[in-house]
Amino acid sequence: MKKSKKTLRENINKKQLLKWKKKKNQEVINVKKEQKIVLNDMKRKFRKELKNKKIKIEEKPSNINRKKRMRNEIIILWLVIVALTVRIGWIQFVMGSELQTEAYLQQTLDRSINPRRGTIYDATGKIILAVSSTVETVTVNPVNISKNDKEKVATALSQIFELDYETVYKKVNKKSSIETIIKKVDKEKTDELRTWMKVNNITTGINIDEDTKRYYPYNNLASQVIGFSGSDNQGLDGIESVYDDELKGEKGKIQKLTDARGGDIENTSENYVPAIDGNDLVLTIDATIQGIAEKYLKEACIDNKCTDGGNIIIINPKNGDVLAMAGYPNYNLNTPFEASTDELKEQWNQMTQTERNRAMMALWRNKAVTDTYEPGSTFKLITTSAALQEGITTPDKQGEFCCTGGIEIAGVRIKCWRYYRPHGSESLREALMNSCNPVFIGLGQKLGVKTYYQYLNKFGLLGKTGIDLPGEATSIFLKEEKVGPVELATIAFGQRFEITPIQLATAVSTIANGGTKITPRVVKQIINSQTGEVTDIPVKLGDRVISEEHSKEILSMMESVVAEGTGKNAQVKGYRVGGKTGTSEDGVNTNKYVTSFVGVAPISDPEVVVLVTLYNPTGEGGHQGGAVGAPVGGQVLSEVLPYLELTKDNINEEDVKVQVEVPEVEGLTVQEASKALEKVGLQLQIENEPEGLDKNATVVKEQLPKKGISVYQGTKIILKIQ
Repeated sequence: MKKSKKTLRENINKKQLLKWKKKKNQEVINVKKEQKIVLNDMKRKFRKELKNKKIKIEEKPSNINRKKRMRNEIIILWLVIVALTVRIGWIQFVMGSELQTEAYLQQTLDRSINPRRGTIYDATGKIILAVSSTVETVTVNPVNISKNDKEKVATALSQIFELDYETVYKKVNKKSSIETIIKKVDKEKTDELRTWMKVNNITTGINIDEDTKRYYPYNNLASQVIGFSGSDNQGLDGIESVYDDELKGEKGKIQKLTDARGGDIENTSENYVPAIDGNDLVLTIDATIQGIAEKYLKEACIDNKCTDGGNIIIINPKNGDVLAMAGYPNYNLNTPFEASTDELKEQWNQMTQTERNRAMMALWRNKAVTDTYEPGSTFKLITTSAALQEGITTPDKQGEFCCTGGIEIAGVRIKCWRYYRPHGSESLREALMNSCNPVFIGLGQKLGVKTYYQYLNKFGLLGKTGIDLPGEATSIFLKEEKVGPVELATIAFGQRFEITPIQLATAVSTIANGGTKITPRVVKQIINSQTGEVTDIPVKLGDRVISEEHSKEILSMMESVVAEGTGKNAQVKGYRVGGKTGTSEDGVNTNKYVTSFVGVAPISDPEVVVLVTLYNPTGEGGHQGGAVGAPVGGQVLSEVLPYLELTKDNINEEDVKVQVEVPEVEGLTVQEASKALEKVGLQLQIENEPEGLDKNATVVKEQLPKKGISVYQGTKIILKIQ
């Protein structure tokens, strides 16, 4: 009974306990519900605020999303590892050598050393026409100049070399390994910099390296043949350009190790790789003959008011050596980008840069090679050669031709230049002496277009001569199939087509050397700068064009032209001279003319062919070849033939002259030089003589010919003054 009461009490207590627990649990649940409601309210408010601020709430990812993301991350990680491995392999094995080279370049600093450009000599091998003198180039390594010294260095450099301070200061402050301050400076200036560096204890950051500068001792002499080179040691025109590979040499360098910024690394030395100098050239141009040609060409262009200038070519017909090639106006090789004529100097400041460039390029042009013109009656020598070689005519058959003042071809009457007083009955010799157009028109018709063009090709007139100068032009002829009777007639006496002066001079040289075609040349030797070995440029002789017999017949007729015909003004005492004059229109209806004369001497054994071409002479002497061109040819030959010591083949006692050696007058005053030259029977001519020259105070800077050269008494010695 007691037990049952006890059990009952326990059961009651348990019920009460359960009831209490249940009550408490309910209270907890209610509290949690209230908390959840409050929390949800807070979330809603927060979401609402975020929504208003356009912020997107990321829902807490589920376990599934988390696992998926982890798997993707692992895949991406493996892909990155594979890509990096492939990239490392590519860099190591494929790009390794290239990157190694780039690393080496980044860690080394190279300063170039320009080689000495090869010297250019005239035909004698003694007179220097172009030479490279030693100068220096100044560079800086901005990273090696301390901040405290940069302003001081910039000031010194700008003052010593007379440069703009701001420009120099910017270079000194650049974040680069090397900057060029000034190129090709005389050693006197760089010595001044060296002294300043020593006084101011500047040991790094400024470099003074050896360089070269091109110098042309004779300024304008043969300027359009020699050409000039740029500041980078590269040939830009003329021989300097054509033979640039021979002349330029190979650059040297100074190498030293640097850090990643380009700064110096302590305890490292510079590696010096010497430059290899360029090879020397010996030209066929003779400085003395060139000077003679330029002297008389200038006089002719000024006296005859040749508005478009002129040129003279002198060739040795036996080997094609161009002894002289003069052009007027020309320019100073030492200052090729500056105005060099009085006319240009007056207009220079008013000209635009484009106009200046056009004017300078016109002066640089070697018109004897690059420009074409109508040769006029000088071309009758080609027609004569073809007609003789084909057996159509002979030199001295009296009455073979008859000039009536003109000739009718295909319904067109073409007049003789002397139509108002016809030449009448003539032989071929007389026709050439009289320069009678109808005779050569008739010869052209007998030859026919096909045969005539064959001879044009044989003489090299349908293509370039192959001379070793830049920009050679080719001739302008109608195509053979388009040439009718009238066109052939005009070609036969030298009009309505165009050739270059060098083409005509070469063709006449072919006649003068016995009938064998030649190739003209300007360089005859190359001298290796390292070994001194001399390489001769071979003479290029082509096929025979006419027989030696016919060559002599043409030379004989050319001699008659000078002795009795239109070329009388080209006579030279003591020598048998042959020639042919020419006058042609410069274009159609331009009212401009081209006057020319081609001469050969000595006729007994031709050594010289000279071609004078004057463009649009407007002086009182007119524009006829006999009156304007022939005298210039005679003047040139009168000095060139004695200078070459050629045997006289037409000697009279009064023509005999005494040879003397040219004395040295450089360094003397003009008055003293005049007395020294007069003492041995020589004359002087001052180049570009200014008005009011004080001969007692003015000193002779250069002379041409040089001391020791043998010339005949009466020869003019050209003096250049300071």
